[in-house]
Formats: sequence, C-alpha cells, structure tokens
Amino acid sequence: MSAAPTAPAARPPSRAWSLLRDLLIAQKREVTIGVVFLALSAVTAGAIPQCIRGASDALRDADARGAMLFALAIALLAAAGAWFRVASRLRVFNAGREVEFILRERLLAHLHRLGPSFFQRMGPGEVMSRATNDLAQVRLLVGFGGLNLINAVFAYLVNIPLLFTRNPRLATLALLPFPVFVFITQGFGRAMFARSRAAQDALGVMAERVQHVLSGIRVVRAYNLEESQRVGFDQDIDRSLDANLALARLRGVMFPVLGLGAATASFIVVWVGSAQIIADPGTFTVGDILAFQAHLALIAWPTIALGYLLSILQRGRASVDRLLDVLEAAPDVDDAHAVAVDTAAIRGALSVRDLRYTIEGRDVLAGVSLEVPAGQRVAIVGRTGAGKSVLARLLARMLPTPAGAVFLDGHDITAVPLATLRAVVGLAQQEPFLFSTTIARNVAFAEADPDAPATRDQVRSALASAQLLAEVDAMPEGAFTIVGERGVQLSGGQKQRVALGRALLAQPKVLLLDDPLSAVDTRTEAAILDAIDEASRGRTLVLVTHRVAAAARCDLVVVLDAGRVVESGTHDALLARGGLYARLAERQAIEAELEAM
Repeated sequence: MSAAPTAPAARPPSRAWSLLRDLLIAQKREVTIGVVFLALSAVTAGAIPQCIRGASDALRDADARGAMLFALAIALLAAAGAWFRVASRLRVFNAGREVEFILRERLLAHLHRLGPSFFQRMGPGEVMSRATNDLAQVRLLVGFGGLNLINAVFAYLVNIPLLFTRNPRLATLALLPFPVFVFITQGFGRAMFARSRAAQDALGVMAERVQHVLSGIRVVRAYNLEESQRVGFDQDIDRSLDANLALARLRGVMFPVLGLGAATASFIVVWVGSAQIIADPGTFTVGDILAFQAHLALIAWPTIALGYLLSILQRGRASVDRLLDVLEAAPDVDDAHAVAVDTAAIRGALSVRDLRYTIEGRDVLAGVSLEVPAGQRVAIVGRTGAGKSVLARLLARMLPTPAGAVFLDGHDITAVPLATLRAVVGLAQQEPFLFSTTIARNVAFAEADPDAPATRDQVRSALASAQLLAEVDAMPEGAFTIVGERGVQLSGGQKQRVALGRALLAQPKVLLLDDPLSAVDTRTEAAILDAIDEASRGRTLVLVTHRVAAAARCDLVVVLDAGRVVESGTHDALLARGGLYARLAERQAIEAELEAM
C-alpha cells in the first residue's frame, strides 16, 4: 500500500457545469419563481418603448390627453417592472446563497474524510482560499451571473421581435453589429478563464504563505527571518497583483469593444431611420426612432454586460474547478465496504496478520503479525524509524489499512464503519494537535457539550490522570487558559498530556497511545504511567514507546525493527533473551545513571 500523493487529473469543463446544474436543480422552486419574475420584468420593460412611441406620435398629432395617458402607462409599467426586478433578485440571489451553503457543507464533510496524501499535496492556506474566495465566486456566478444571463435572454426574446414587427429592414441593419461582438467575446472568454484561474491560484499561494508564517511565527522570530519572509510575501503579492492586473487589463479592453457595438447600432438607427422619415414620413416617425433606440438600449445593456458576465462566468468556472480539486479527491480511508457492527458487542481484541505498508516505495512494515487479547496491555517498542507510529495509525485506520490485515474482534477493520471504529478505538498521537481555544475545550473536544458542568468535572479528572491538573490550576485562567495557535503557549510535555487527557476522557474500548511520554521528565513519566495503568483497566491498551520503563508495565512487549517483529514476550523474558530489547534496556539504564550524576 502506497501513500504517495498524486496530482489531480485534468477534468473537462462540462464537469464544473454539471455540478452547478445539479445544485440548481435542488433549488428549482426558487429559481423557477425568480425566472418568472424576470420574464415579467422583461415584458414590462419591453412595453415602455411602445408607450414612448405612442406618446411621441400623440404629441405630433397635438393629442395632449393621449400623450398623458401613455405617460401614465409608462409610470405604471416602470413601477411594476421595478417590483418584478426586486422579487426576481431576491429569489435568484437566495438560490445562489443556498448553492454556496450546500457547497460549503460538502467541502467540509469531504475534507473530514481526506487523508494525509491529499494534505501533502494541498496545504491549509490553499484549502482556505478555496473555502472562502472560490465559494464567494461561485455564489456570484449563480446569483448575479445567472440572473443577468437569464435577463439577457428575455431581453432578446421580448425586444427583437418588436423591432422586426415595426421595421424588419432597420431591425436587421441595427442588429448586424451584435453577432460580431458576441463572437469577439468568445475569444475574450478563453483568455478570461486562463487569467481568472491564474489570479485565484496566486491568491491561494499567498494565503498558504500567510498560514505557514503565522503558524510558525515564533520560529520566524527566533531565527530573525522576518525580513526574508517579508520579501517572500512581497513576491507573492507581486505575482498576485500581476495576475489580477492582467485580468483587469483584459476586462478593460473588453468593455469598450462591446460598448462600440451598441454605439454602432444607435448610429444605424438614427441614420437610416432619419433617411426613411425624410423619404416616406407616413411609414416611419420620430416616435419609431425613439422606440427603436429604447428597444436597442434594452438589448445593448445585456449585450455590453456580457463582458462583465463573461468575467463572472469564467471566474466562477475556475472557482468550481478549484473546488472540484477538493471534492473529487479520493479519501485514503472510506466506508465503501463497511458492514454495520454492534458497538456494544465489541470487546477490543486486536489481531494483526502479515501487515505490510509502503510509503513512496519504501517498506515501512514488512509482514507484521501479532495478537492482542481484549483487555490486555501491549507495548510496541523499537528504535526510531522501526515503524511503530505507522503501526499505531494503521491499527486506528488513520492511514489506508490494507484489507485482511487488521481485525477487531474478528471484524476486518476495513469493513467496520468509520463512525463505529472511531467510537471504540482512541488514538493519542506522538505529535499532538491542539486547537486555539481553552485547555478544557481541547480535552473535551470529542464531547457533545464541552462546556456542560458534568463535562468540566470529567475534564478535571482527565487532567489529573494525565498529571497536568496541578500545572493547569496554577495558570491565571486555570483550565480556561487559551493555549494559542497549535498550543504555542504550552510546553511540549504539557501539549502531550493535554492530548493524553483528551484520549482518556473519551474512554474507548481500545486505547492507542503513540509515545505519550517522549516530552516529559522521569518523575512525571512515572506518574503518567500510573494513570495509564488505571485508565487501561477493562480496556485494551497498545502503548507505542521507546522507553523500556513504560514497556515493563505491559503484559506483552512486541519489538519492531526495520518494519518487522523481531521479538515478543514479557519484559522479563525479553531481558533474559539478550536481544534487541535487552540492549535497549541496558543503554537506557546507562543514560539514566549518567543523568543522575
């Protein structure tokens, strides 16, 4: 089994539009009502030029009363059209918000399923850029972009037939520039997509750098790297600025070009229409010219807006494409072949059979086999790089465990639902992650209500078991002390013990502790081991450690070397055997004597 990350494959543009189509179908009621209101808005707007023509002709004929009636009709149509426009925007923009909300939920749910290979390929800053900027672009695409696209269609459907009904020849001449400029927008569209994607990618790179620098701000200060990081950030800003300016320049050229089409159409109407009035006043009037100009304005604006709309469409498509990089990433671990298992019936027996695991072609585990009866305490011991931590993560299925290699009470863990597995198997990792909140909330992270009074009592008990309660009580805010970004306010040993308290509070049936003592002193180690002994009563314990003193308390010691089990047995039996374990014990005894001198 390989954990090497792979780059996302190129996908066809239709995939992005297919996703948006499916999301819009789910909002079909809001979208349908919004489209109906848009149609009514287009009809009322298209009727106003006809009223203008009628009012102009009435004034020509000295019919003041008729002109006033047409003016009243214009006012009523304008009021109705305004109401329809507001109602349509409320519906369509609401659909855009709902699409954004659904995508945000999907993104978060899928991120929870993705494993190490994905996060090796895409850092937190890139993920955050997609979860904020790209989602906002999708909302703009569906709401503003969708509304204006539909509005343009209705504007053409209403106004173009009215133009041809009145004067087919002039309508044809006036509309000739529009197909040319629509064709030009296709070329703009291809360039717009490429530059939009480049601008979004540049923003993601900048966000990634900010996230890294803020997370490691103490290291940056310790090595006096503020200036070099500022230079790097300036370079990222320059790249982002160049990408966005390239996009802005393209849009700056596009709008005047498209606006030229509307100006050309207006020139044709005035020139040709005036000639027709002079030649045959009975067939064409000044009112017709005014109506033509008004109809063309109703068509010209959506056509000119196609430039901006095209920008939104291409930025939105680029953003959907970037979101699909996350949504279509295959999780390392999934429930594809899961079968329901009764959680209450699980006792905690583990069986490992010829477990093999490779990372980037290197054998990390090469045929590991061991049996852990329910309720037994087992220590996994070995030198650095022996594969101990990988074994612990495979037992918890935090990595893609091969099928048929690890069993929990006889159930292949690759067939156990992940929710069930996480409920019965707890893992405290060697490098604990703490959230930027209070100590209490970090310990009670897995609890439904971390702030409940009963939970607070459990937190104090867990902190006491992890030998951290006295240190926490000595802090100004006690258990409500903010630990800072990734626990920066705590020492390494304190962070390990907070993570240990979190694991102890969960009370799983199988407790996996990955070297929980690597950052504590000898006296604290003994106290924590006493707490682990107490916490492991009635449950299976797998303790990954390099310390012989910790392994000596377990019922069984398994020694790993180069990904293989080289020894197993009780502490005393392994010492008597004189193998690798005995040599590790001897070396650690000498180190302890030297420290005591």
